[in-house]
Amino acid sequence: MNITKKISLQLQRILNMKRLLSTVFSLSLAFSGITFAEKITAIGDNWPPFLSPDLPGQGIALQIVRAAFKEQGHEVEMTFVPWTRSIKSVKEGKVDILVGTWWTKKRSTFLNFSDDYLVNNIKFIKRADDSFEYDGLESLNKKNVGVIRDYGYSDNFKNAMNFNKPETTKFINNLKKLVHNRIDLTLEDEIVARAFIKNEAPQLKDKISFTSTPLSSNTLHITSGLNNPRNKKIIADFNKGLAKIKSNGVYDSILKTNGLL
Repeated sequence: MNITKKISLQLQRILNMKRLLSTVFSLSLAFSGITFAEKITAIGDNWPPFLSPDLPGQGIALQIVRAAFKEQGHEVEMTFVPWTRSIKSVKEGKVDILVGTWWTKKRSTFLNFSDDYLVNNIKFIKRADDSFEYDGLESLNKKNVGVIRDYGYSDNFKNAMNFNKPETTKFINNLKKLVHNRIDLTLEDEIVARAFIKNEAPQLKDKISFTSTPLSSNTLHITSGLNNPRNKKIIADFNKGLAKIKSNGVYDSILKTNGLL
């Protein structure tokens, strides 16, 4: 056998070995349960600084959510639409997750909740010349308190009958109604409200103020619709990723970058 033929046979053996190793590697991945990451579709409304298409990383909440899913090998694809449409899309299983959700008993009947990853302090907003201070639901007697349709206010607040709760679909509508004396109060997470007014309605900054005492401190979760066949795995993967970024410092880094720590 000449040298050229020997070299040719050796090269062929090497190529065959590479193909074999590639096949064995692929099979080992399949049988070990390791799979390529699934894309997670996400939805929510414009809710700065926690969620916004105009902010770095699309907001604090989404930075945390993306980091947690990244630890599990998943990418998050975000869409911004009004709140009522957001929660409906997830409830029906058309979208995988709702990024920022407060727990309520009603929602728990159709949504699977993750571990909490942030806390919101929900405060009443009043006109700047109003001396009102919140001191329990009784202090709201006969007041008109503007709310957002389908928001997750506390059950006690929603069920109270001693004051009116006119609804709208946007926070800005309630602010305008407030300064024009069409409602007595509205409410929102203080960080969210201040960021919104600064960026979207600076002319209202000196016309409103916040109560000292919040209505509630609401934990923030991602949720997946019970109608979504992947809901348990999605929530489990997020919880694992969240625990990991809390232990490796990524979570605290996100909070520090956004001035929350």
